[in-house]
Amino acid sequence: MVRSGGKRSNTRDLFQRGYREKGYINLSTYLTQYKVGDYVDIKVNAAVHKGMPHKVYHGRTGKVWNITKRAIGVEVNKRVRGEIIAKRIHVRVEHVRPSRCREDFLARRAANDAVRVAAKKAGKAFSTKDVKRLPQQPREGFTMTGIIGNMTTVTAVPYDIVRENAL
Repeated sequence: MVRSGGKRSNTRDLFQRGYREKGYINLSTYLTQYKVGDYVDIKVNAAVHKGMPHKVYHGRTGKVWNITKRAIGVEVNKRVRGEIIAKRIHVRVEHVRPSRCREDFLARRAANDAVRVAAKKAGKAFSTKDVKRLPQQPREGFTMTGIIGNMTTVTAVPYDIVRENAL
């Protein structure tokens, strides 16, 4: 028997709403303002069939390139036969949410600017070494002391069911 492979095949778990996220769509979904150049995450809302992107784009992050009355044009990278190409798709606003992918970068940039301003006020020359990121370092070693003298051994009390019944 032939197995169908339509647009929504294998999406039972993929498109389902999360815990305590079922029901009416929040008004903030429609009132969110997007600008060209914003990063958005495509997360399909199965309750709205119109403007639903293909399952391939579910979970992808893209850049807004066009805004229409009810939809948003998103440019997403897609792997096609070994090469990655930029696809431009229109997705309805119910299936899109603002991405948080740049939050760390923007916070780091603000912190670096603060360090640069502080160095300028102090009259020091600013160096990129002041703000350079380092990978997570291993934890420092330590020696445990004072615990070894107070150690006690805890063992289980032997229990013999045969001896209990004999008495």
